[in-house]
Order: sequence, then C-alpha cells, then structure tokens
Amino acid sequence: MTQYLRRMARYNQWMNGKLYARARELPGTEIAKDRGAFFGSILGTLNHIMVADLFWLRRFAVSKSCSDVLAPLTGMPVPTGLRDLLFDDIDAMTAQREELDALILDFADTWTDALLGEDIRYRNVAGEKHARPLGPLLQHFFNHQTHHRGQATTLLFQAGIDPGVTDLLVMLMEE
Repeated sequence: MTQYLRRMARYNQWMNGKLYARARELPGTEIAKDRGAFFGSILGTLNHIMVADLFWLRRFAVSKSCSDVLAPLTGMPVPTGLRDLLFDDIDAMTAQREELDALILDFADTWTDALLGEDIRYRNVAGEKHARPLGPLLQHFFNHQTHHRGQATTLLFQAGIDPGVTDLLVMLMEE
C-alpha cells in the first residue's frame, strides 16, 4: 500500500499542476462564475479540495508519528467549513496549492507499513469521534481529490478550456 499511496501523492501534484495551469488561462470572472456545480464554480471546487486537504492533514498531524513532517501546516489557512472560500485569487491559490502538494510529498516520504497501520483519532466536521488506520484514510484523501478534480475538469470544459489528459497512466509513462 505504501508504494500505491506515494504514487497517488505524485499524481495529486501532477494533476494539480496541470489543472491550475489551465484554470489560470481564464479571466478571474470566469474562474469564479457559478456554473451550477456542487461547489458552484471552478474556484469554489478547487477551494473545496484544498479545504478538505487541510482538514485531513491537520487530523493526521495530531498523531505523534506525523506531527513533525506536517508542522508547516501551522503557516497555512485554517478552514472552518467545507465550503470555505480560502482564496478568491487563482494566483495566490496556486502558490498555496504548490506549497501544500510539496508538503504532501514530504509526508509521503515518511510512510511505512507500520505507520499506515497506526490509528488516527479525529473528529469529523460534525464533531463525531473516529479512529481509523492512516492507510485507508489516505486512500480516502486521494480519492476525494480525484473525484473533485474530475468535477473541476468538467467545469473547465464548460468554460472552453481543455484540461488535457488526466490519466494516472500518462503520468506513469512520463515518469
């Protein structure tokens, strides 16, 4: 599972780089335009992915095994809800996304089978307590990103921008 999850961390960075580059081709009004999607706009969808990433990474950082590598989270935004709009400017958001993706890759370098089996104790947004092994939580973390990036690619198509190939296999061939 360690190799798979590290691959997903690389895919996350690769896809975000492609997606943000294409989104930046649009004027700010087009990025923020409500297109009837679950999070409204391209900007809203990208913000949601970042918000969820920050929520999850902060939950992981509570674990002593993860806290040191995730210490840079202290300098990043602290969302309060899943619909928070952390950024209304794609350039500032891109810079934060790049920093966050680099942190995720640093975090991935620490993963071992033992660590992935450790329980992470956390509260969800409803305040309910949970404990689950880090490995399956990371699977959810990456699956969530992929799901909403798929929505963002549809929104880009609606705005007249082709996001290009998004297949994991293409990233692997490029590597």
